[in-house]
Amino acid sequence: MQARGLSKRFGDLTAVDSLNLTVRRAEVFGFLGPNGCGKSTTIRMLCGLLLPSAGSIEVLGYQIPRDAEALKRRIGYMTQKFSLYDDLSVGENLEFLAAVQGLDRQQARQRIAELLERYWLADRRRQLAGTLSGGQKQRLALAGAVLHKPDLLLLDEPTSAVDPQSRREFWDSLFELADSGTTLLVSTHYMDEAERCTRLGILDQGRLVADGSPSELMVALPGSPLLVECAQPRQAQQALQGTPGVLALTQIGNSLRVLAAPVQANDAAAVELIQQRLRNAGIQAQVATTTANLEDVFVSATQRPPHSSGEHP
Repeated sequence: MQARGLSKRFGDLTAVDSLNLTVRRAEVFGFLGPNGCGKSTTIRMLCGLLLPSAGSIEVLGYQIPRDAEALKRRIGYMTQKFSLYDDLSVGENLEFLAAVQGLDRQQARQRIAELLERYWLADRRRQLAGTLSGGQKQRLALAGAVLHKPDLLLLDEPTSAVDPQSRREFWDSLFELADSGTTLLVSTHYMDEAERCTRLGILDQGRLVADGSPSELMVALPGSPLLVECAQPRQAQQALQGTPGVLALTQIGNSLRVLAAPVQANDAAAVELIQQRLRNAGIQAQVATTTANLEDVFVSATQRPPHSSGEHP
């Protein structure tokens, strides 16, 4: 799958801005970004549901939007909102989708039975979909999205309304699909989910601002993640708030995690900057470098330039 110069404008709003994207076969590619950054808009353009304002898209050899109708048979699409019928049973929902996809009765019967077992829904076949738990609805929606064995599965924040255990089980199911050759594109705003992807694109204001495997992005972080150990982490956070070169401050238990800007990429200089600021505030602390995580990468990649909005400090 490739997109080149992909853009989408809604009046004066540019939701996606000159996006270049390549997703390889059987890859689990993740879109990470805040709400409103263009993830959903991009996915809808890639599967032919939304016309782009500019750019080109090729998916599984099809040119989009020209071949969008032909592509539908080879992709699956799952949204964050449960989109099946609450007043139909689990089995009836899948039977309806099988008819829409053109499966004959024998194919449909075998495939539905297989998916009900795979996604732990066999004992829920006659239960109304509207009475399922969040995790069960999610598994039913996934079963519906892969009923026709798509080559590409697009998932738009599919785990936004389920508990951590259901999320883990869901991701196990996704990796099973990838192992069988299905290409997956998953949008998320959960850091732990983003770390599971084989490759990751970070979107910010419609632009792709980082692209690589999670480990590659963390190794290449152009900044210094630091850990501050002190008796008053809250006071330390207040003292460092607004310090030039400090991109992010996060309290974790009794520690304070600090991300220093790329201009402070020299670790020793970054440590000294933080220590001096804390000494000036009368706070005794130990400051040391720490291992980068994906949240550090996200903060660094989406950092706004000073005065970018015309505001004054």
